[in-house]
Amino acid sequence: MNMAQNIVAGLDRILTMEVVRVTERAAVAAARLRGRGDEKAADQVAVDAMRQELNRLAIKGTVVIGEGERDEAPMLYIGEEVGTGKGPAVDIALDPLEGTTICAKNLPNALAVIAIAEKGSLLFAPDVYMDKIAIGPGYPDSLIDIDASPAENIANLAKAKGVAVPDITACI
Repeated sequence: MNMAQNIVAGLDRILTMEVVRVTERAAVAAARLRGRGDEKAADQVAVDAMRQELNRLAIKGTVVIGEGERDEAPMLYIGEEVGTGKGPAVDIALDPLEGTTICAKNLPNALAVIAIAEKGSLLFAPDVYMDKIAIGPGYPDSLIDIDASPAENIANLAKAKGVAVPDITACI
């Protein structure tokens, strides 16, 4: 790796940790309202926290997949620009609080979700619900299939990784 590649890799690691902070702040903000029965308030504080943290990042970010309109909730809307305007141009897919109802009812598994990629590389998807599936890098695209059962996909991934099925962690 040459010096320029080392610098880029270092910047990528820094940005990665900053993005972790973005989701962490949204999750912590929503958690403060966990179990209070107010879905909209929990979503609002998560959106506000995520927006505030995104606007601190040295990126030229555009939300290409946002949340809100479908649920009449506060939103980081599609086309919204975030970041300082300095740094890499990126597309952003996000949901500051996935699971507003379960958060409001103090049930497990609410999430703050974000994906950031080079500008033009995320699919523009209107406000619709869809099934998604992903695995880490280094595997052929054909290893998993959205139409296959979770058991089949996990078995295929375990085989490719050379580990037992119980050693695979899946998030649904």
